[in-house]
Amino acid sequence: MTLVDQDVVVLTVNGEEVAVRADHPHLLSALREELGITSAKDGCSPSGQCGCCTVMIDGKVQVSCQYPLAKAAGRTVVTLEGLPAEERGRYAEAFAACGGLQCGFCIPGIVMRAKAQVDKKGAALTREDMSRHLGAHLCRCTGYVKILDAIDAVAKGTPQATEAALHAGVGARLPKYEAQTLALGDRGYVDDLRVPGMLHAAIRLTDHARAEVLRIDTSAAAAAPGVVAVFTAADVPGELRVGIIERDWPVLVPEGGRTSYAGDVLAVVVADSRLCARAAASLVEVEYHQLEPVTDPRAAITSQEVAVWGTDSNVLSRSAYARGDVDTALAASAHVVHEVFETQRVEHAYLEPECTLAVPRDDGGVHVYSGGQGIWDDRDQIASVLGVSSDAVSVELVSNGGAFGGKEDMSNQAQTALAAWLLRRPVKCAFSREESFLVHPKRHPIRMEYWAGCDADGHLTGLRARMVGDSGAYASVGMKVLERAAGHATGPYRLEAVDVESIAVRTNNPVCGAFRGFGANQAQFAMEGVMDRLAEKVGISGREMRKRNVVRPGDLWGPGQVMDEGSAGAERCLDALAARYEAARREGKAVGIGLGLKNSGLGNGFKEVTRAVVRFCEDGTVEVRHGWTEMGQGVHTVALQVAVEELGVDPARVVVLVDTSRELGEGQTTGSRGTLMGAGAVADACHKALAAGCAQGVDYVGEHRVDWTHHLGEVEHPTVHAAFGYAAQLVVMDASTRSIERVVAAHDVGRAVNPMLCEGQVEGSVHMGLGYALTEEFPADERGFPVLSTLRGLGILRAKDVPPIEVLLVEVPQPRSPYGIKGVGEIGLVPTAGAVAAALHDADGVWRTTLPMGTGGAGGSAAADGETAADGQAAADGEGA
Repeated sequence: MTLVDQDVVVLTVNGEEVAVRADHPHLLSALREELGITSAKDGCSPSGQCGCCTVMIDGKVQVSCQYPLAKAAGRTVVTLEGLPAEERGRYAEAFAACGGLQCGFCIPGIVMRAKAQVDKKGAALTREDMSRHLGAHLCRCTGYVKILDAIDAVAKGTPQATEAALHAGVGARLPKYEAQTLALGDRGYVDDLRVPGMLHAAIRLTDHARAEVLRIDTSAAAAAPGVVAVFTAADVPGELRVGIIERDWPVLVPEGGRTSYAGDVLAVVVADSRLCARAAASLVEVEYHQLEPVTDPRAAITSQEVAVWGTDSNVLSRSAYARGDVDTALAASAHVVHEVFETQRVEHAYLEPECTLAVPRDDGGVHVYSGGQGIWDDRDQIASVLGVSSDAVSVELVSNGGAFGGKEDMSNQAQTALAAWLLRRPVKCAFSREESFLVHPKRHPIRMEYWAGCDADGHLTGLRARMVGDSGAYASVGMKVLERAAGHATGPYRLEAVDVESIAVRTNNPVCGAFRGFGANQAQFAMEGVMDRLAEKVGISGREMRKRNVVRPGDLWGPGQVMDEGSAGAERCLDALAARYEAARREGKAVGIGLGLKNSGLGNGFKEVTRAVVRFCEDGTVEVRHGWTEMGQGVHTVALQVAVEELGVDPARVVVLVDTSRELGEGQTTGSRGTLMGAGAVADACHKALAAGCAQGVDYVGEHRVDWTHHLGEVEHPTVHAAFGYAAQLVVMDASTRSIERVVAAHDVGRAVNPMLCEGQVEGSVHMGLGYALTEEFPADERGFPVLSTLRGLGILRAKDVPPIEVLLVEVPQPRSPYGIKGVGEIGLVPTAGAVAAALHDADGVWRTTLPMGTGGAGGSAAADGETAADGQAAADGEGA
């Protein structure tokens, strides 16, 4: 057999000669789709900009989604599966012990890159050199800090001991649950699943953000090679629209309907291969009557043109509250500032694109494998689309490759389930990176106009804020994001007079919804800017201004909530930075400080109830079952450590499972509440087991409730939120180059269930916050379409651009919370942009009002240079063993 002929390509993979079909678009496709090798992940093919598919070819690391299959003929390919067991073990142990992974999706590719450098340089490999070589890789979770720790440990042969032998309960630095299998790519994501007879689906998206759909012609697509079926809205047996809060989002736009944003789906093509499905989807012909898109959110408020099909107003929601007499307070103030702040739309850029697998059940129902953040919402919405009862649909959670809020709404779950239901065959639909960009919700861009005053000593007197957020076409959770922005508009400061209003506006721009911080970071970028401007007028430092106004127990916050003892954490975080702040100023550095708070839990009157199950099995294992989505944050590890703490069992005996066989009440895994709520439910289940003697084969069901919060304005002093996390961050900058030299982040988490995972969450948040402050943006054009279609242009900081990050964990217990937990997932980036803006002003005297600020940079570069895997490949090609 020749190495390449019309039908096959012959190469050696992990020591075995194989022949694969020649029609694969690149090497990665052949590895994954034909050979079933899944450690190489597909995060962006074929652009080669994330590094997740890195393998070794003839001893050199290569990005396999950019490597032509024909070029691989006769070559030797080694994936992570092909490394010797001892070497695999060293990397797995190091990444687990150092906390070098969270969701894990990017790590197998990074391990292959690290191997090349460790083999070449051994103990001489420096952290700086490895950072440069990681320029070909993106990690959205970790901030790269602990990734570099792990690689350094392997290079230097550092033994990896953990606390497990001494203590593995609450407070231990235990390795993340499943860390070793994640590091090696052995724990699959949805797109790694394979079932017999599986078909592949691809979507046909609209060509216009706002247009009447006159005709959809599927005949050419249906006749294309490999195509099994083409479905449109006419094939939907149940409800056409879905949504977490409002059912306004059509899963398919029908003939006679109207598109409302660039991610609207018109048809679903099902074929025997992904390649055939994608090719045929492009053959679906659509005739439109184009309409002028509504893209200016402020103009949309009063426009007579209704942007979104099926709605009657462009105003999605208004949230408002007021206390005291703001006009009088401002008039009597010694100093007043009036400023307009604007933040940008941002793409989540989780490394795993959305993927769903739906499999018909023997009883006539359908079983769906989902990586979403709310499987019960998925189940109910899918059932409504199919026109069946909820028990005809079962949804199994598969831990995902990052989410950050972007996987709360369904993406392709409903369309995939519809295809499987109608065909009675298994169907998988995996989005490309470009489709992911178009479909899923983003971070809200918000315009915020602030008026604020203080007395001569710098004590805040009154504040007025008016906010307008572009929520895009469909509701998602946009009304809640703007509600949260309004609630957090005053930051962690006490004020007697407050007047706040926020409006969420529908447009034909990309849909916006949940994203880490959920409106709090937008609002507090503005509030921190106000604090620094007032501090300058008073003639005191930014730190002192915050010290004089920080909220304390018993103070009234924002909407009138009386703050509990947990609020002491805000000042504790501020004080934790004092010595470093003053030292940096003495060194002549430009410095900026930011202080923030972020609610944990849903609050606003929502009755939150969650359950967990503990079961003692005959084989000696202890099962802990919950219903939260593991997406890198470590909720499985929290469940394990709580069980160990309460039951006193060996952690090796504990098996953590996501139970989708019963409704445990979690709802969406969002709002930094998984640890707080989950820990409480697991602890209660353990207490019930202990009280009953821990009998084998019994399900001990525990519960945790937070059902005492109020809606905005419900009472004079509402408990809007049951818990808050607090954080202060210090940005130290070279005044002449405006490059960030280091970030110090002091975070009050209430109680750190796992300090190593808490640190990782903060480091990853700071990395994301620096990008938010300086470089990241996801703009749309006048048509309502995203300007960007690949990861390259997003401005995400690469490893070499991230400055040193020092994390200081503060623990001020939260009353009525299990172990005093507050949560850490979202607060991490709330103060960052404000601190960066203050440091830039300290360096050059210019106030910033708009994100991204685009000036300055991190880690010694003027700005992130956007190096991608493609950009860095020339250097990488020279990396041999």
